[in-house]
Amino acid sequence: MNEAPSLPAAALAVPAGALRWDIFCRVIDNFGDIGVCWRLARQLAAAGDTVRLVVDDASPLAWMAPRREETAPRVSVWPWAAPPADCGDVVIEAFGCDPPQRTVDAMLARRPAAPVWINLEYLSAEAYVERSHGLPSPRADGLRKWFFYPGFTPATGGLLREPGLLQRRAAFDGDAWLAARGLARNSGERVVSLFCYDPAPAVDALLATLASEPAPTRLLLAPGPAQGLVRADGWPPRLRIARLPWLAQDEFDHLLWSADLNAVRGEDSLVRALWAGAPFLWHVYPQADGAHAAKLRALLAHMALPAGAEEALLAWNGLAAWPGLPALEPWQAATRAFRDGLLQQEDLASQLRRFVGRFVTARRC
Repeated sequence: MNEAPSLPAAALAVPAGALRWDIFCRVIDNFGDIGVCWRLARQLAAAGDTVRLVVDDASPLAWMAPRREETAPRVSVWPWAAPPADCGDVVIEAFGCDPPQRTVDAMLARRPAAPVWINLEYLSAEAYVERSHGLPSPRADGLRKWFFYPGFTPATGGLLREPGLLQRRAAFDGDAWLAARGLARNSGERVVSLFCYDPAPAVDALLATLASEPAPTRLLLAPGPAQGLVRADGWPPRLRIARLPWLAQDEFDHLLWSADLNAVRGEDSLVRALWAGAPFLWHVYPQADGAHAAKLRALLAHMALPAGAEEALLAWNGLAAWPGLPALEPWQAATRAFRDGLLQQEDLASQLRRFVGRFVTARRC
C-alpha cells in the first residue's frame, strides 16, 4: 500500500515556514465545519506554517482538541466578532462563510499584493467539482477569490490526510483501545459505531437486524442523535449497547479504526471512515431539495461495492428499502480498494500549499 507524498515542505514552492494562514469558519448546526477546519489548521501548522482560526463558536474545540495549545502551538483561535486587524498570506473562507468586513478591508489595503483568498468548498463526488475546482472569481472591488474543491479524483483538491496516517492505522490495536475504555469486545463479537443525523431513516431496521442475527454485536453510540434514537435497554443479550462521550479527533479516528462497521455522517467523518478502511454507512446531510441523493449516488459511482452494500447505503439515507446487513468481508475489501486508490492522490493540505505557493513566491521574488 503505497501512499502519495504528503505535506513535507519539499513539495512546496515557498520557503519553509513562510506561509501565514487565516481560516474563517462558522459553526452552522453540526460540527463537521469546525472539524474540517481544525484538521486543516493542525496539518498546515505541522508543516511549519502559522495559522489563525477565526470561528463564531469555539466551544466544540474543548472536546475536539482538548490540548490544542500543547499539540498545535502554531494555531491560534480568534473570535469571529474580533478577528485580527491584519491578514496573512492566505485567507480561507470555509464553505462560503464570507469573512468579516474587517478582514476584507485588510485585504483591500494590501492591494496589489492582497492575500490569496480561497473559498474551501463542500466535499462532493459530483461532476461539477472537477469543472469548478481552481477557478477564480473576480470581485468588483479588485479582489479575487479562488474556488478550491475537495474531492475523490486527481482533478480535484483531494482529501485531508496527515502524513503517515495509514502507517499509524496499520500499527493500531483496536481491541486494546476498546478494552482500555471499558468497551472490550466479547469473543466473536463484532463492533459497530453509530454516528448519524435525526431523522435516520433506517436506524430501526439496522437495530432489528443486529438484534436478530446470530452474531453478537457491540454497538457504540456517538453523542447526539444516535443516543436519542436508540433506547438504552430491552435488547437481547447478543446486542450490547454503550453510549460514548464526545471524543477528541484522534480518539474518534481510533473508534473508527476499532470497529467492524462504521455508520458516519457528513463530511469529516466520511473521510475518516474511508481512511479507516472498514465498511461504512454514510448518512449524507439531508436537504429538502433532495440534493443529498445526488451526492450519495455520485460517490457510489466511484466505488465498486459488492451486492447489498450499495442498497444498504441508499436505504440508510431513505432512498431504498433496507436490504439487511451485507457480508462485511467483501464490503471491507471493496472499501479498502477504493481507499488505496485515493492514497495515490496528493492530500488536500499539500495541494492547498502548492496552489497558493505559486502566488506567494511570485510576490516575494
